[in-house]
Amino acid sequence: MVPSDAHSFESRMHDLERRVTLLEQRGTQGSSPTAPHAGSAADFWVLDGLRQRQGEGVIYAGAVETGAGPVEWQYAHTADQVLDLDPGQTDAVAERLAALGSPVRLRLLLAVLRGASSVNELAALESMGTTGQIYHHIRILTAAGWLRSAGRGVMHVPPERVVPLLLAFAATF
Repeated sequence: MVPSDAHSFESRMHDLERRVTLLEQRGTQGSSPTAPHAGSAADFWVLDGLRQRQGEGVIYAGAVETGAGPVEWQYAHTADQVLDLDPGQTDAVAERLAALGSPVRLRLLLAVLRGASSVNELAALESMGTTGQIYHHIRILTAAGWLRSAGRGVMHVPPERVVPLLLAFAATF
């Protein structure tokens, strides 16, 4: 007969082994310990589509209602496309990312996505700065491709940039 302390220890060890196995499985399936995971194949329908289409890589998509109307977009890249950037491409990537490196520019982009389209509307919002400062930020965001002019003093986030922009924001959560 096994003493009760030994049985309790064996039971706890078995439970710990089971939990470690589950955590290891989550790690190999691409989910994080904080991400919801039910463990069924249906949970990875996006990855299944990626594998069927090109085998491996990165995919992101979105359907978003913006202040300018609905936007639907999807991208899929192979890992080689992302990892094999030439110096000109890395310069462009760095410029786009650097443009997002200002809290004011991020607030400006969020305001435009929510429907503000003119410098006057942006200037009326808290923490945006002066009209001159707003134009300075707009020039940087336009050069990086995050904004596009729609006329004098009016801008919008180009449809092809909406989902990547939201993805950049979401990647920081």
